[in-house]
Amino acid sequence: MNTTPTTEQEVRDIVRARYGEAARSVKEQQATSCCGGGSCSTKARDPITVGLYDETETSGLPAEAVLASLGCGNPTALAELKPGEVVLDLGSGGGIDVLLSARRVGPAGKAYGLDMTDDMLALAHENRRKAGVENVEFLKGEIEAIPLPGAAVDVIISNCVINLSADKRKVLAEAFRVLRPGGRFAVSDIVLRGALPEEAERNLALWTGCVAGALQETEYRNLLAEVGFESIDVEPTRIYRAEDARDFLASSGIDPALADAVDGKVMSAFVRATKPRS
Repeated sequence: MNTTPTTEQEVRDIVRARYGEAARSVKEQQATSCCGGGSCSTKARDPITVGLYDETETSGLPAEAVLASLGCGNPTALAELKPGEVVLDLGSGGGIDVLLSARRVGPAGKAYGLDMTDDMLALAHENRRKAGVENVEFLKGEIEAIPLPGAAVDVIISNCVINLSADKRKVLAEAFRVLRPGGRFAVSDIVLRGALPEEAERNLALWTGCVAGALQETEYRNLLAEVGFESIDVEPTRIYRAEDARDFLASSGIDPALADAVDGKVMSAFVRATKPRS
């Protein structure tokens, strides 16, 4: 049985350890997933993280950047980035979404990546060097306390990371603070679309919520509105069925029968919102 972390610091420590393990594993050329049970390295590919990027997008990127992608969507393809914009990726990991964003905003724009894990930051810096991208800066810090001044960025993206936080309201409030008026919140995240049985929620915590637990769609919308966002939209991009999860859960040491309990209730979603212009 998994032990559920009870404090924000416990969650943070677990996330840091797992993503550090993932970064080290990538350096050994092993495909990994931090949405898996027990370890970031799993025998079966996580159905949440597989097949997110087209080969035309990843062409020219270091292989390590692609291997280190532990997300649940492709926010750079959906965020409608424009040349000259400043973008911030919350929980940037090995840097794939930052590098893709830098391409889209061009030399007149800039892409920041924020991560709290030293091993991931080291990997991201190396990937930036290999890709030869100049309009990128990686920052060390926590998504609950973004180390940027207010109104500093045009767009915030994130890829299956906000669900890792034990204080999601603080993350969303920080996102609102650093966005310029009219700025866009455009993240991929794991979202629940129905209550899970207690046993399933407890035992599937590492998959459905990547340790800390995903938000219900209604709760996500309400939190965004509470911190000041408007034009809120939650668009499903993948709805996971029982058959998507069985092999993966079994390889993670979780009873595959629990897949039936989450059938259709877990989704990857593109979450959009806008900071008012005044």
